[in-house]
Amino acid sequence: MKATTSQKAVIYCRVSSKKQVREGDGLRSQETRCREYAAYKGYEIVGVFCDSVTGSKKKRLGLSAVVKHLKAHRKDGCVVIIDHIDRFARDVRWHWDLRDLLREAGGKLESPSIEFGEDADSILRENLLASVSQHQRQKNAEQTRNRMRARAMNGYWVFQAPMGYRYERVAGHGKMLVPQEPLASIIGEALEGYASGRFEGLTEVKRFLESQPAFPRNSNDEVHIERISEIFSRPVYAGHITIEDWGLRLVPGKHKQLVSLATWQAVQDRRSGTAKAPARADISEDFPLRGFVSCGCCGKPLTACWSKGRSARYPYYLCDTRGCPESRKSIRRDAIEGEFETLLTSLKPTEGLFNVAFAMFRDLWEAKLASQHSQGGTLKKEIALIERKVDALLDRIVDADSDSIVRAYEKRIRDLETQKALMRDRIANCGRPLTSFSEAYRTAFDFLANPCKLWHSEKIEDRRAVLKLAFAERLIYVRGEGYRTAQFSMPFKLIGGAEMNEKEMVPLAGIEPALLAELDFESSASTSSATGAFASHIRMRP
Repeated sequence: MKATTSQKAVIYCRVSSKKQVREGDGLRSQETRCREYAAYKGYEIVGVFCDSVTGSKKKRLGLSAVVKHLKAHRKDGCVVIIDHIDRFARDVRWHWDLRDLLREAGGKLESPSIEFGEDADSILRENLLASVSQHQRQKNAEQTRNRMRARAMNGYWVFQAPMGYRYERVAGHGKMLVPQEPLASIIGEALEGYASGRFEGLTEVKRFLESQPAFPRNSNDEVHIERISEIFSRPVYAGHITIEDWGLRLVPGKHKQLVSLATWQAVQDRRSGTAKAPARADISEDFPLRGFVSCGCCGKPLTACWSKGRSARYPYYLCDTRGCPESRKSIRRDAIEGEFETLLTSLKPTEGLFNVAFAMFRDLWEAKLASQHSQGGTLKKEIALIERKVDALLDRIVDADSDSIVRAYEKRIRDLETQKALMRDRIANCGRPLTSFSEAYRTAFDFLANPCKLWHSEKIEDRRAVLKLAFAERLIYVRGEGYRTAQFSMPFKLIGGAEMNEKEMVPLAGIEPALLAELDFESSASTSSATGAFASHIRMRP
């Protein structure tokens, strides 16, 4: 007699990733084969459920939908058809857990590739096939990891492209990282600025990044400090690859670096050094001198506020230090900032004096460039010495019987490997300037020629930069008298401003070695002084 109703069945298909869904035909091929099997068995297909997730995971949206359907139609005794056992799970434990889950929901598992049964032989065969599927998954993962590690050892980044880079196919290299503008330049400037002291803390870096329209923000239209910390901690921006889980540290990369390794290391040194107070949140366009001008009586930084009058609000600077004789005595903003502009104007050199300074800096630039070419041999000798030290420490680790001693030796080895990587980076870039002298002139000497121009910028970041670039320390202001003698940064001391004339300018050969050291284009990028910040615009590659 012909059956009045046919057996209900659902199809379950799975591929390992969403990429296989976009670029492959695996899901449709599995469904076609399952439908062919259902037609042969005379089953009525009432649903098709799919997943794009690895077979090692137990929780899946598609499979959960299958279980929900089975529970809703328990009386029908629905069949679940899969193409192959490895499409169900690639983990022996999860396989049997999912089998029990389907059974409890009232489903029966079937496949055109295997006959599931409850006898000992069928269970053994099913166990073997599930075990083989698990082994294939683990072996594929192992081979993929080994190939990725080998490519990383050769200097190629193998994960998702970091912000500021994108993947591009390059002849002879395959897909590799290339800078993505304008993000690459923005990130490079943020790293250089933090290393040189232009940005005192991450909060100032945050303000800088938020002022860049091209830099991505979150839903609240801001840049998180955590994102900045992540960017600053990645040596990939310095052209090196570190993957601690794979035992790779500071491997020279084939991609273009955004900053030198020395600059990146300076960033790490600043971040791991003595913590600094975060930048004041109340520094704004209204009071750009807040925190930089100190009280002439107690020496504490002046604060600022708006004072409410009868018909309007008025801006004032004031000392808020308890016990100071000048405490809460207001200074009109126009007075203190007007006198500051007068002080800044006095820094503008005469045209002749400026030309002499320009010629002196050019001579220094060329002299430093020439000297760089002779440093390669010295650096190679230092690398050889470091390698001997590493070998000696490795021998000591073998003989050590204390975990604390082993950890100390390992830390010392990591530090030596970092030094070696820095020296190799310096050898690779010996004698190559970060930019041409003319480009450095346009950025650095334009500021030296007229610092007031940058002070009149609409951006608070630019106005605060003037304070760090032009002055070596905080200004001291005495209410009713004005500013005390200001300590200018080294570049302005050289060109003299209002304090020197052309006759007092000395040629390059007459500059004291100590002064040259302060102007050295290799000066540590980690210094927070105005000299370091200024030099970051014009320094040579180490």
